[in-house]
Amino acid sequence: MSLATPSHFDWNAGYPSRRLPVFARNVVATSHPLAVQAGLRMLSAGGNAVDAAVAAAAVMTVVEPCSNGLGSDAFCILWDGRQLHGLNASGRAPQAWSREHFLRKYGGAIQSLPVRGWDTVTVPGAVASWVALSERFGTLPFADLLAPAAEIAERGYAVPVVIGEKWAAAAGVPDLVSQPGFADVFLPRGRAPAVGELFRMPGAAKALRLIGATKGAAYYGGEIAEAIAKASQAGGGAHTVADFAAYRPEWVEPISKDFHGVTLHEIPPNGQGISALMALGILKHFDLGGLAPDGVAAQHLQIEAMKLAFADTYRYVAEPASMQVSAAQLLDDAYLAERAKLIDPRRAQDLPAGNPDSPHRRGGTIYLTAADERGMMVSFIQSNYMGFGSGCVVPEYGVSLQNRGHGFSLDPASANCVAPGKRPFHTIIPAFVTENGQPLMSYGVMGANMQPQGHLQTLVRMVAYRQNPQAACDAPRWRFNAGLEINVESGMDPATVQGLAALGHRMEVIQDSYQDFGAGQFIWRLGDPAAEGYAAASDPRRDGQAAGF
Repeated sequence: MSLATPSHFDWNAGYPSRRLPVFARNVVATSHPLAVQAGLRMLSAGGNAVDAAVAAAAVMTVVEPCSNGLGSDAFCILWDGRQLHGLNASGRAPQAWSREHFLRKYGGAIQSLPVRGWDTVTVPGAVASWVALSERFGTLPFADLLAPAAEIAERGYAVPVVIGEKWAAAAGVPDLVSQPGFADVFLPRGRAPAVGELFRMPGAAKALRLIGATKGAAYYGGEIAEAIAKASQAGGGAHTVADFAAYRPEWVEPISKDFHGVTLHEIPPNGQGISALMALGILKHFDLGGLAPDGVAAQHLQIEAMKLAFADTYRYVAEPASMQVSAAQLLDDAYLAERAKLIDPRRAQDLPAGNPDSPHRRGGTIYLTAADERGMMVSFIQSNYMGFGSGCVVPEYGVSLQNRGHGFSLDPASANCVAPGKRPFHTIIPAFVTENGQPLMSYGVMGANMQPQGHLQTLVRMVAYRQNPQAACDAPRWRFNAGLEINVESGMDPATVQGLAALGHRMEVIQDSYQDFGAGQFIWRLGDPAAEGYAAASDPRRDGQAAGF
């Protein structure tokens, strides 16, 4: 029986949550309701899922600035009705950046690139991703897609609960709030806006209208690029208008792995999506379906598989041209079978990287997904990396810039060593699932290195244990950190927590509605999109929703 049928799932809610699955033929799921409404507005105007996703993404830069902005990077996987496409819109280093550049500037004792400031900003790709998606697959005028975001930025919005909490926390980070332009835009009264307080971004409204009218040209070489380059140089940065004018996103072929009758697709390196694929390839060698979904054994196997995948990811993944091994080698079935043999079901281990050549910090990210009754499905993610990114803001245009450059290495032997025009190792990853070559689900889970862990945990629940998307989203999660250290969510069964501890996992039980355990959005195709439509879910750990018609 195909998984693309309503009868596949147990529709009874299994975990504490106020949310239930949403059923519709046209649907959008994001972490803010205003972005959902912008997407639905495009669909009701005759647009498709790409139009909806771009409109929602633009709104998210305004309403969740602690996670993303007009200076973000982005990735996308979409089903156009016939096939999958991947888009890598991660930023590239300015041409002036090199290892020698930073050694001269900071001295030979520097161990890594800064965390905040202009020397962490790669040329942002999110705006370019909107343009590329619209030009290739959209149906509505590009300016129309950005109109809702511009309206919200101009009129303002009431700050929601979870975002308000994170905004307040960021206001206490000295190296963030001291960056040029930050306080002017994000601390308008000398503090973070309170929950329910009106917040406006007139500069962003101006920028969004310029971007819409010029199809991105104002941002990549025009007046917005000029303003960013001027601000960078005033702040000691090296960005030029030419760096922005040269930027192009890259269309890529997604990489994939089969698991329990479905295929998970991820964007290839320079991102960490390959981690989820490697972990699934390792778990294929265990009978997960025969274990209790919330039991110690099932959770332990997934944690250990994730450790093995991360060990290889952190050792090998970088810009593809710089990698010492290929994605295909890391995903080789025989190699992953050997890795699976390292897992001991009776104890936790500190597992090392392998040799496929032989026979982080809390972040800020938004994920959204959209699908329409014609069958188009979009999995989209954009991020400023760490909360509020670099902290650098250009107030006149409301552009807050990511700090992805911090992900570069200064080790000349590292595949991730900084170089002109190079892209750093990236954490943000959209995901897509097919069954027998046909679309089944677009989904993602936000949150730094939690993202592949969230992809793994929720997919296992949906396909191996038949938990519906909202239940899989609601279920308590674990998060692997390093060595034997993990965090577990406070809602996890105490017996499971005790059992994992008995196996040697060193854990802390914590509750964080925003970052530590990620937050997901899910759209599962139920059959013919024009008839049965979709089931959608939105994570209760954020302020968002899934909605449709």
